[in-house]
Amino acid sequence: MELNIKRIFEILENEHPIFWTAVGIGSIGLLGIIDTLTGNEITFSLFYMAPIVVVTWAVHQEAGLFMSLLSALTLLGAEIAAGQTYSSPSIYVWNTLIRTVFYVIVTYLVAELHKARREEQLAARTDFVSGAANARHFHELLQMEINRIHRYPHPVTVVYIDIDNFKLVNDLFGHKIGDEVLRSIATELKAQLRRTDIVARVGGDEFALLLPSTHQPEAKVVISKVQTNLVETMKQKSWPVTFSMGAVTCVSPPHSPEQLLNMADELMYQVKNSTKNNVRFFTWGRKQY
Repeated sequence: MELNIKRIFEILENEHPIFWTAVGIGSIGLLGIIDTLTGNEITFSLFYMAPIVVVTWAVHQEAGLFMSLLSALTLLGAEIAAGQTYSSPSIYVWNTLIRTVFYVIVTYLVAELHKARREEQLAARTDFVSGAANARHFHELLQMEINRIHRYPHPVTVVYIDIDNFKLVNDLFGHKIGDEVLRSIATELKAQLRRTDIVARVGGDEFALLLPSTHQPEAKVVISKVQTNLVETMKQKSWPVTFSMGAVTCVSPPHSPEQLLNMADELMYQVKNSTKNNVRFFTWGRKQY
């Protein structure tokens, strides 16, 4: 049952908002026709909640509010078309108002539930100290990128970053400053990279970058600039850290995310065990495009 509900959520969130808006409007129109044809003895007012809930979840709260108003007005039109009469015309207004309020409350509750689910998903994917993606989410995104490479061959670069002397920061300034260093690094990395690039904290003092559709020459330019800016930022804040990096560019699909990460990790350790504060690059695979 949980799996089916999760699948429904995925379908609602993956389809285009315009599609669900059209489905919602069409469903409300169909219900209005049915309400008109069945006359005054049967009402389908509760069934209007289905398109309201779907559109609120799949599009946004404002679209759900529009569906709520549209549903109430459609019911009013169906009543009039079916020949429903009341002792006073004000009853039409009252019934429409009550239905609108009911639908709006449903819209608000669904929107709040969706917001809570989004926040829960974000928390599960985010490193709570640095604000970057966590190791698990990075691994999932890397696997998705590898799957995409199998379908549409393109290069991808993975960078493994180790913070040199991070333990010294914790020893000298305390863990609170250490956490501030991690947040500053994550913020700086996000600011320098594209929105399609992924920044993740994958260990205590280690970060990883996923750069889709990035050849090695492009990666060298970007990563060298990133490292220079990171070191400069650390100097400005008087934090005695530098960065050892290993970057692997795949021009054909690796066997697994672990293989790609291990290669980048090994390059990083070669830098770490020699000069530190440097970058080593490697290209893996045979060009297929």
